[in-house]
Amino acid sequence: MATREETTVNGVDVSALEGAMEAIDDDAAVGAFTFRAETEWEDALKATTIIDEFDQAGETVHTREFTLQGDEPEEILGERTGPNAVELLLGALGSCLTVGYAANAAAMGIELDDLRFEMNGDVDLRGFLGLDEDVRPGYESITCTTHIEADASEERLEELRERVEATSPLMDIVTNEIPLVTRLEIE
Repeated sequence: MATREETTVNGVDVSALEGAMEAIDDDAAVGAFTFRAETEWEDALKATTIIDEFDQAGETVHTREFTLQGDEPEEILGERTGPNAVELLLGALGSCLTVGYAANAAAMGIELDDLRFEMNGDVDLRGFLGLDEDVRPGYESITCTTHIEADASEERLEELRERVEATSPLMDIVTNEIPLVTRLEIE
């Protein structure tokens, strides 16, 4: 049995990435996960979220667990002890794009020297506070600027950008309406 030659680009093991892609292509269940977050109100406008991961059978995939602290800015009665939800969304988008660029650049043989994202989102609190029904409660728009330095032509980097944006889970979630089911359980 032939083994793959190990190649690492941008800290990504390209042969392992290719192997993972083949395994998921062969059996879709290998790449199907349910991500779960549980958020609990702490006090005032503070909340703690615990994130973990399950496979499609509801079994814990990893013993990893992450905790995020959230709060609001002082302007709306928070203490700014943590980012608020809309700030976390920008951070999540940046994180998702970082992964997409690093992995896809590695798969395309592009070595990254520097990569960062600047994201800005415009929010009008009149919507959130219910003061004006014509103002949406969320972002009016989001601007994302990618700063990249790499050993590739502008054309190749544009190809990378298109590939990343077409396959980014967060770009998909932000730009396309998805079903959201809510339930209220009174305890």
